[in-house]
Amino acid sequence: MRIRSSRSLTAAAVAAAATLALSACGSSADEDNSAGGTSAGDGAPDTLVIAAIPSEESSSLQQQFALVQKVIEDETGLETEFQNATDYAAVIEAQRAGKVHIGHYGPFSYVTARDSGVPVQPLASFADAPDEKPGYQSYAIVPAGSDIRSLEDFRGKTVCFVDPTSTSGYLYPSAGLIEAGIDPENDVTPVFAGGHDASALAVKSGQCDAGFAFDTMVTETLVKKGDLAEGDLDVVWESETIASSPTAVLSTLPQDLVDQLSDIFQNKLNRPALVEAGYCSTAEECELPESAEYGYIPVTDDVYDGVRKVCEITQSPSCAS
Repeated sequence: MRIRSSRSLTAAAVAAAATLALSACGSSADEDNSAGGTSAGDGAPDTLVIAAIPSEESSSLQQQFALVQKVIEDETGLETEFQNATDYAAVIEAQRAGKVHIGHYGPFSYVTARDSGVPVQPLASFADAPDEKPGYQSYAIVPAGSDIRSLEDFRGKTVCFVDPTSTSGYLYPSAGLIEAGIDPENDVTPVFAGGHDASALAVKSGQCDAGFAFDTMVTETLVKKGDLAEGDLDVVWESETIASSPTAVLSTLPQDLVDQLSDIFQNKLNRPALVEAGYCSTAEECELPESAEYGYIPVTDDVYDGVRKVCEITQSPSCAS
């Protein structure tokens, strides 16, 4: 748990990005790893590097992406390497440097990357059905029985956020607080917990008077794990629907590879297709990140214009990172 300003945390996160960037390709500084890494003869990198951060304290993130890696390797003939990043800023800066080719983002961090000049385009996002309009919400949570009953009551309180570049753990909560007349930097004591689970559990334990986390972390994930019991927390605010987290690819890769990766994520990384291709015996056996009931579906950049509007409301320093 860390009590810091969003500016100092963002700086620390960018510094951490250097570590990810150096480790992602495992090569010396003399090698040309920018915009696609050390290349094969056709301009494609020898190894496709995929990076993501956990939404909770989990050591199984790499296992969640194992099937994704397998399909990409089979389809492209390229090796893949997975990097478990510490925060979204690390993924942003590693993609900016060309050290990570495929990044799994939150909506806010994707917009931050794209709008700050990182050459990325969205491939797909997770959904529970092929025709679903994917989305989720940010919840403001307090201990059960707390006298805090609305965002207006957050003034003067210690409030848990997730990360300065977290969509549902900072950006949308900041917008909600501002609309309630609360300055999220000066009218509360902000605590950046580092994960949605950590934020919720800090509220439960009393380390924070209130906090924010995405909806199913509070209502499903931590309850199923036994870390929360139903009724431990009260939800006192819900955000508008937020577009689901995208996976983005470097657009500086060879166009035929970008097109191939788009086809893989949009048409082959879903449970029915994986069963048909023989990767799983049943849909339930197909392990995908975030336990998506269907898998990946296509997504376009304009889906994230709502995030850009919230950036205009909050004027968050992270939006301009």
